[in-house]
Amino acid sequence: MREVFATAADWLEEGRSMALATLVELRQAATAPIGTSIAVDGEGHIVGNIGAGCHESEIVEACLRTAADGQARRLDLNLDEDELLGGNGCGAVLRVVAWRPERAFREEARAIAAGAREARLSFGYDGGTAVFEHVYPPKETLILIGATSLAAELATIGRRVDFNVVVVDPRPAFATRERVPDADALVRAWPDEYLPAALSEHTLIVMLSHDPKFDLPALRCALRSNAPYIGLLGSRRSQASRRASLRHEGFDEEALARVHGPAGLDIGGATLAETAVSILAEIVASRHERSGQPLRVTGREIHRRSEGFATRA
Repeated sequence: MREVFATAADWLEEGRSMALATLVELRQAATAPIGTSIAVDGEGHIVGNIGAGCHESEIVEACLRTAADGQARRLDLNLDEDELLGGNGCGAVLRVVAWRPERAFREEARAIAAGAREARLSFGYDGGTAVFEHVYPPKETLILIGATSLAAELATIGRRVDFNVVVVDPRPAFATRERVPDADALVRAWPDEYLPAALSEHTLIVMLSHDPKFDLPALRCALRSNAPYIGLLGSRRSQASRRASLRHEGFDEEALARVHGPAGLDIGGATLAETAVSILAEIVASRHERSGQPLRVTGREIHRRSEGFATRA
């Protein structure tokens, strides 16, 4: 979702004719989070997707017209109507607004894309009688201990699910951009040097090294923090060994229960990519307080609900 705003900032910097279409209201189902946007330039180049099925072409057409004349356009879309036409029929009712940002918006657009700080989006529509306001929170941080090949896979997927990925490893030969090209940051430090100041309720951590010299200091720091997810790679034998060491140091069973180890969901993965998918799937489930069970057996809503609002001026 954020990359759309990076493109918008570039187009505004170039002075290119363009418009954004933003999801401002949503009922009954969540096709995408509130604030999700599409960018369309005056030549019809499209970046992004809102999940509006066969209505996407209507959204693009509205953007083209708005890019040309600057007039905001509201589209109320009922995706249930798609079912008879072979669409998704998911039951969602969307309100999407096509609007043309001013050139000054490029700085806030870059802030939304980077995710380093809270960023705000606000624009009017319906002739100025309604205003959409949305706050994009900073990205959460995923810390990976050990610059391994698995860390490289996790960094790639982790960035796609909106994490700021930091890889920590004191070994200069391992903590290199060539080994982990998609990490947002590489930190050449021992875990207990870096983690005390880095961990918070917005920071998730996974130990990947299979080495107690890395795992145990990182686990100590993580268990003394309020990190919402603590993952530990390794066999059941090594898991038991790490827990025994921590228990001996005074960590109780309630603390040890916070460790997701072996990290990941049971999907039978064997390759590095499959292992990364397994771990990220558990992280996403934990992030949203879901069970990780198959959707066909849970009976719950498929997507978590996303809040957003438009206010009358």
